[in-house]
Order: sequence, then structure tokens, then C-alpha cells
Amino acid sequence: MKFSRLFKLLHFFLMAAFVLALFTQCSNQSIGNNPGFIVTDTSCWVGPGVYQIPENKTGDTIRYGRALISQTAYYLGAKGTVSQTTNGMNCQNCHLDAGTKPWGNNFGRVSSNYPLYRARSGTMETIRKRISDCFERSLNGIPPDSGSYEMEAIVAYIRWVGQDVAKNTTPRGTGIQELPYMNRAADPVKGEWVYTSFCANCHGKNGEGAPDKDRIGYQYPPLWGKHSYNVSAGLYRLSRFAGFVKCNMPNTVNYHNPVITNEQAWDVAAFVNSRERPNKKWSTDWPDIRKKPVDHPFGPYADTLSEKQHKYGPWK
Repeated sequence: MKFSRLFKLLHFFLMAAFVLALFTQCSNQSIGNNPGFIVTDTSCWVGPGVYQIPENKTGDTIRYGRALISQTAYYLGAKGTVSQTTNGMNCQNCHLDAGTKPWGNNFGRVSSNYPLYRARSGTMETIRKRISDCFERSLNGIPPDSGSYEMEAIVAYIRWVGQDVAKNTTPRGTGIQELPYMNRAADPVKGEWVYTSFCANCHGKNGEGAPDKDRIGYQYPPLWGKHSYNVSAGLYRLSRFAGFVKCNMPNTVNYHNPVITNEQAWDVAAFVNSRERPNKKWSTDWPDIRKKPVDHPFGPYADTLSEKQHKYGPWK
């Protein structure tokens, strides 16, 4: 009897310690080499998985939307089965795990916050408008028609992913992590070493990426060159790229176990975004230049900093 009771108590305390460890890992995680930069969320947002999609007609549309996100090139790339209107990358290359990974540029907050006023366009934007922007900028292509089944399916999937997020809220873990600014400019020369050490094995010596086994899209996307995102994409801003790679790269890394430091993330962002890529711009972007992000790389600006300093910093 005493042995049985002791065993039960031991089991209880072991389980309690396990749960506490999991909670601590999520709720108090240091990012990089900056001990003051702490993720304090107690419930990091993680999107639902494919097997949670309902088995009905609505679910079929959601499933197709997910397929369009994860296999964009198959449907809409250069050899697309529906149209040939994008650069061969997949939406999932920038929105990891089909837009469900914590700090992986996910879709967690989209449904709960759109329609949303965005300073870049100076208008209230719908989810369809936001999707179209991604197709034109990150995929350097032509978006699906706003009334097409493809657009309907992508919208349905994004809404389903964020269905449990309360209206007008942004849970921790959604979008891209914000890294602290450095006291110096981001350095493309230092970033080239980071790229060679941590990135080139997958993305190629010349940033060309690695095609998938069917050579329809990419297993690892091109980071510069004619098949990569253009200069108007969100990841062309160093803060967006640095936060993305810090918590997600090299591939399989997550914010619990980052490999590169904050400074290395900024520097590799500077290197990658100093390379040649499609030079597609919108003259209507940022109608109120006072609302441009400090790291937006193109003028005009409301301050006296140069384009070079806006792009690379320092911003403090």
C-alpha cells in the first residue's frame, strides 16, 4: 500500500514538472543573444492542421485553398494546371506550414482584423486585396480574379485558419517577430558570411533556390534573381526579413531554438536584399509618406535620412 501510494505521488509530481516545463518553454523564451528580448506569451498561437478541416462541401473549398497556399506553383506557376501567372514560388515559402507556424508569417490575425486600413495603400483593404498584393509582389505575378474559385478558396482557408481568434485581436505568435534595432547599420558583407554558413546549402550559392523533384516549383525558394520576390514585397524590408529568418531559418528552426543571432539576422537580411531582383514598384504606395516604415527602402521620405540609411540603418 505504501509503495503504491509513493508511486502515485511520484507520478503526479513528474507529470506536474513536465507540464510546467512545457509552459515555461512557451511563455518565457529568450530570443537570440539579447536576454532582454523575451517572448512573454502564455499561449503561442498555432494554426489548425489539415486533418481538422471539415469533411463537407465547405471543407473541400478550404482544402483547395490550403493546396493553393502550399502548392501554388503546381496550380498557378510557370507550368500551372490552372494558369501560368506567378514566379514559381509557393505562398508557403513565406507563410510557413501553410500559414500556421508561430512567428512564421502566419495568417492567424488576418480574419479577425480585416477589413483593415493599411497605410501602404492608404485605403481599407479586404482579404482579397491583401492576397492580390502577395501575388503581385512576393510571387511577382498576376493575382487570381477576385471572383474566381481560386480566390474564394484561399479566402475560405485563411478565414478558417483564424476562426478562433477574437475580433480585432492579435495573439502572440502571429505574423513575424519584431527584432530590436541595432546601433549600427546592417552589413551586407557580414551578411554574406552568414548566408554562406547557414543558407547557401539549401538556397544555393547564388540564391537560385532548389527545384522540387518534379521541377514544377521549388523545394527551397530562390532568394534573389528573376524568380524571387520583387522590391515591393514585404520581405524586402530588412525588419521583416530579419525577424522571419531569426525564428525560422535554417529550415526546421523555430523560435524555441534559434540558431543565428539577432545581428546575424539583420546582416543576412541586408545581404539578401542587396542582390538583384525584379524591380517592380507601385507609385501609389504610401500616399502619406509620414506613415512609411523607417526601413522602407524607397523615397520620398518625411525626414532627411538617405535611402541607404532607411534601407540598412542605423535607425536609432
